[in-house]
Amino acid sequence: MRPYRRTSSDLDFVSVHILPTLASLPPYIFSELERRKQVARAAGHQFRDLGIGSPDQPTPGPIIEALRAAAIDSPTNAYPPFRGSDRLLTAASRFMATRFGVEISPNRETVVLAGSKEGIAEMLGALCGPGDVVLAPSLSYPVYVRAPLMHGAEVHMLPMDPARGWQLDLDSIPASTLARARVLIANYPNNPTGAVTTIAELSVLVEFARRHNLVLMHDLAYSELTFDGHVAPSVFEVPGARDVAVEFHSCSKSFNMAGMRVGFVVGRADALDALLAYRSNVGYGVAMPIQHAAAHALDNVRALTAPIIAEYQSRRDALYNALQQGGWDVQAPQAAMYAWLPLPDGVDAWDAVDRVLTDGNVMITPGLAFGQAGARWFRLSLVAPANELRAAAARVVQVLGRVPAGVR
Repeated sequence: MRPYRRTSSDLDFVSVHILPTLASLPPYIFSELERRKQVARAAGHQFRDLGIGSPDQPTPGPIIEALRAAAIDSPTNAYPPFRGSDRLLTAASRFMATRFGVEISPNRETVVLAGSKEGIAEMLGALCGPGDVVLAPSLSYPVYVRAPLMHGAEVHMLPMDPARGWQLDLDSIPASTLARARVLIANYPNNPTGAVTTIAELSVLVEFARRHNLVLMHDLAYSELTFDGHVAPSVFEVPGARDVAVEFHSCSKSFNMAGMRVGFVVGRADALDALLAYRSNVGYGVAMPIQHAAAHALDNVRALTAPIIAEYQSRRDALYNALQQGGWDVQAPQAAMYAWLPLPDGVDAWDAVDRVLTDGNVMITPGLAFGQAGARWFRLSLVAPANELRAAAARVVQVLGRVPAGVR
């Protein structure tokens, strides 16, 4: 018998079945941005990339040293614990106590994550399915919307009014939608707007979640990147929040550790049990040396983040000063690492991207990347030195012209 050899005709019968929920997702805008950048580079075009919010500053030296020491001394040949290492779980609990004044059990109310994005997606996969509704901000980090859709759930977008500081409009939810809702997502300090919140406003979300039997998922990835004296609160500073809420924390932006993929989630124990059940079926966890580095970062948060925060504030001020000097009536945000800016009247989102890239040598992100509510906006990331941001802002003003007065 001759051995089987695959022929080209065999390929006519081979097809890949993609799940309908995955195939139906709209195109990922950041992929389209990457394509346009590649086209520009291939044409020899030089530009400053302020599109993606990827830290350009180095990870602090003490964190790298902790990583190096752990890679030598810790057992890296074994799988890490599903929940996380004792060292990082304890450091996360200690961080919650010293930073927010709340007591969190390291072994019952804390789970280590390979970045908060992955954890948010897994939590939504564990809690939501066909027939369920997720209540998400109308301006959303894409995973808030895409993860539920991939699991067959529906997403209802909550309006965010700039006149109200980009807070969520809970009164707009139809009763029929609210009856099927399982999760409410909030994100303050907010990406993309830089909006902040208060304990009083978080209390409204907690009470709403309690009244309607929702799990409140609060994304606090930018907890340390705040300016002008603002201190970002945790949802767990609200009495009773641990009955309804989980909160996601990330080392990516506060410590310039985005490439290490590590964070943690704290809060409602049964929701974390569901997350662990999901995660244990699809993976193991974060490499032990990286967990040790993250623990060192959390235990030394104030010393390590102070220069990072100062640098971002200097960058923010430089960019907004240039915009204001160019005649734009815009106000600097109190948090995060972005500028959320209105498009001039009559300027299309993608046309703005192409014009600013071609004529201004700057890559921006269209607000559409965060939902249809962002169609009249765009985002700049503070991922360049202050002098370069100042020059980039001047070029953006020159290309786009004036924005409407008083727009926030």
